[in-house]
Amino acid sequence: MMKSFRAIAINTLLLSGCTVHSFTAIPSPSGFAATRFLKPHSAASRSFLTTSLHNNAPRHDVRGGEGMTKEMDPEELKIQAALAEHQQNAPKLGFPTDVRTLIQYNHGFAVMSTNSKANPGFPGGSVVGFAPDDQGRPVFIFSGMSTHTQDLLADPRCSVTIASKEFKGAADGRVNLMGKVTLVPPEERSAVKEIYLSKHPGAFWVDFGDFNWFRMDEITDVRFVGGFARAGSVTPEEYKNAKPDPIAGFGGAIAQHMNEDHMDSTIAMIANAIPGLVVEAAEITSVDSLGMYVKCTRTPRASDQPQQFKIRLPFPRRVEQRKDVKDVIVEMTRAAKAAEAN
Repeated sequence: MMKSFRAIAINTLLLSGCTVHSFTAIPSPSGFAATRFLKPHSAASRSFLTTSLHNNAPRHDVRGGEGMTKEMDPEELKIQAALAEHQQNAPKLGFPTDVRTLIQYNHGFAVMSTNSKANPGFPGGSVVGFAPDDQGRPVFIFSGMSTHTQDLLADPRCSVTIASKEFKGAADGRVNLMGKVTLVPPEERSAVKEIYLSKHPGAFWVDFGDFNWFRMDEITDVRFVGGFARAGSVTPEEYKNAKPDPIAGFGGAIAQHMNEDHMDSTIAMIANAIPGLVVEAAEITSVDSLGMYVKCTRTPRASDQPQQFKIRLPFPRRVEQRKDVKDVIVEMTRAAKAAEAN
């Protein structure tokens, strides 16, 4: 089972311009975060809602919240309730697979934080190249002159923060691995070299005499933020046993094609899936075997300020191959067009 969530964020997916609705992240049997929408039924509940607390977790306070209370347009309430229900029920990969997938198909760079040898008590930060092995353990090649190398030799405890390949802001995924990074034994260096070069084929420095192979052999904690109101952690064992989603490996190319040539189809699919939700732009950020994440731009009713948020748009069934993705997207587009015509 997943560890309890550390914080419950105000989900800015559903900022209406008038009222902030509270979402609660909860663990589910499948291991991923679900959300619970607090449906307003009275004038009081339609006013500003404070963030729910879970196990006394820290809460988000909105500065100047007092005196900002406004009643939301009833139609906007219906739209947001429909969106909340849709997102709660939308199939997702599950946190362990999400994390393993993000790290596998990453661009191969991360921020490593070490315990500084030169400045005791302070963390040292470095941007480093890495490649995950078949257990998801990051492999590194470091020069003996680098400060982070000296830090690790003195104290192997560190953390590695990895952002998703498509990362552009707080709505996108990132992972923090905490553990111990140590030298790779001589008999395993040929294998890790092959792994690293598959991710960084131009890394000619791997054969330099003063460079050494390191690996995070002991992972003690895995923290994941998948976007607003979707954050938590998985156990090291869950992470080790998870496998990358096979569709996500080429999902970026599909997303790019859809965004460049067929955004109108994505907008239509969203409108069909969530009644009343009309968005002005819909950029697919990732594709996996169960669906897509889409960054939407929308101006809420009774507001003149456009807002961006990310939603989950599930496929009607799990897909296994590239052709399957095309088939389900065509199927969803046709269904959306037919609904629009009626």
